[in-house]
Amino acid sequence: MCGIVGYIGSREAQPILLAGLRRLEYRGYDSSGIAIILPRKNSVSIRKSAGKIQALEKLVKTKPLSGVTGIAHTRWATHGAPNQCNAHPHQDCKGEIAIVHNGIIENYETLKTQLIKEGHRFRSQTDTEVIVHLIEKFYDNVPLEEAVSRALKLLIGSFAVGVISTREPSKLVGARLGSPLIIGVGKGENFLASDIPAVLGFTKEIVFLDEGEVVVLDKDNFKISDLDGKTVFKKATHIDWDIAQAEKAGFDHFMLKEINEQPRILENLISSRINKESGKIFFEEQNIPEDKLKSIKEIFIVACGTAYHAGMVAKYALESLCGIPTHIDVSSEFRYRDLLIGPETLVIAISQSGETADTLAGVREAKRRGSSVISICNVLGSTLTRESDGVIYTHAGPEIGVASTKAYTAQLVALFLFTFYLAEIRDILPVAKINKYLDELRKIPKQQIEILKLQKKIATLSRKHSHLGSFLYLGRNINYPSALEGALKLKEISYIPAEGYAAGEMKHGPIALIDEYRAVVCIAPGSKVYEKMVSNIQEIRSRQGKVIAIISEGDKEVKELTRNIICIPKTDELFSPLLVVLPLQLLAYYIAVKRGCDVDQPRNLAKSVTVE
Repeated sequence: MCGIVGYIGSREAQPILLAGLRRLEYRGYDSSGIAIILPRKNSVSIRKSAGKIQALEKLVKTKPLSGVTGIAHTRWATHGAPNQCNAHPHQDCKGEIAIVHNGIIENYETLKTQLIKEGHRFRSQTDTEVIVHLIEKFYDNVPLEEAVSRALKLLIGSFAVGVISTREPSKLVGARLGSPLIIGVGKGENFLASDIPAVLGFTKEIVFLDEGEVVVLDKDNFKISDLDGKTVFKKATHIDWDIAQAEKAGFDHFMLKEINEQPRILENLISSRINKESGKIFFEEQNIPEDKLKSIKEIFIVACGTAYHAGMVAKYALESLCGIPTHIDVSSEFRYRDLLIGPETLVIAISQSGETADTLAGVREAKRRGSSVISICNVLGSTLTRESDGVIYTHAGPEIGVASTKAYTAQLVALFLFTFYLAEIRDILPVAKINKYLDELRKIPKQQIEILKLQKKIATLSRKHSHLGSFLYLGRNINYPSALEGALKLKEISYIPAEGYAAGEMKHGPIALIDEYRAVVCIAPGSKVYEKMVSNIQEIRSRQGKVIAIISEGDKEVKELTRNIICIPKTDELFSPLLVVLPLQLLAYYIAVKRGCDVDQPRNLAKSVTVE
């Protein structure tokens, strides 16, 4: 979950590395550091600092580094406290080699004990430092990349590394296993990074490293091989993202910008997936044959966090419209269950980054058992997309805020479209019925715009409740996942304890805490369970609970029960999660802002969970 940037070229490396780190700060922000080879002194010089990248920028302003080859890192702590000593880069005993690392080395204690016996001196409490000492051990009359490969073969766990050495100052080595790493291809310069935004300001030509691959970069070329030295040939992929998409564009926070981007993203996603002439849904990279999809007997959805909530909504849609038994698992549980899946099972894996460790492990287990895998993903060329049989890209652009917003609604739209596609090819729904649903789906972006016009009202409502110590979120049927997502958003960025519940379960426990839940957010748009939600609201009010209600326009009944209401446009119940989630996101955002929380980089969280 850390950020890696590497540069080799003819320009000064320091400003390029710092710019890359700033765009990766969402991946980790406990500490950061930079290492550059100083050609005149033939040495590696390091600057690193605890805290956010601003502390490192202040440090290098007073003590700048000059050189054209370097690596940098922003850390999300796993082993060792987030302090200057444990910050990356780390060096070997001689100070010749420097390394940055993303991942976890599970057998580091055993390796460290052996290396200490051999005379190596450790300075940090990190698992990373064993790697640089292993490289030092093998770096004897062999190229740097060979020493790196030998070291990595001894590791158990996951890693992405960037390595430089004073012995070979015109070389930058990278490698990955279980953690993402990409190459940015420039003219007279090349880049290494753990995610695309780090290099977008310099190049849009990207090469994605696969598992167990090592790359050697100089300023003009790159060479990829496996850990045994066998050459691997790869072409660059052109990335269409604009760097402006990764900037705040005048908004106070990335999260607020990304909330407001949702109507445009969904409109583009819907229009790009429906053929204008035939009206049929299509997916360019959905490579699973129709005959295969027609024969599946069940669906398993695997995902984590917000993506899991998107999968829960999809379960309702798939079972209702396609008549296929659909199961959903948190990826970390799916991978360890005794799975009863096989060739007649379709696995849908959902991940914004495409690098979520548990989801990837689940996909690999599913494929081992013969199941087909389709992924819903935002990042072109990510590990998940390369290991899936078919892919549906969400094309939401880079999501910088740690708390997912636009990726969630893009995942929902992709899942709805796939549901309709599946219903059509399996002859479950008539074309006329599908077209009616698509007409309603096309209205969603404009309806979201109407909700976004309520931001001042939602901000006022949020400030009014920002002092409360706990929240309960209630929803039914297809909006039960919305309750879970609303609660997750609030606790992620405001640190207020919040629970999401199926509203019918309230009387089976949570009602005892109505006085302790200082506010109850009730998701009650027009639906077949609307009257049930009204009953829940009445039960809460009769116990003096504070209710915030999300309702459909024109609802007079709930207005009689609470003044704290947010109205959304009327839509088909199926698509209501795409509308109710905007008030939930904004409610969490404005409460967090009022409480003075770091909205984009909440404590202890990182954007991409690439370790178990």
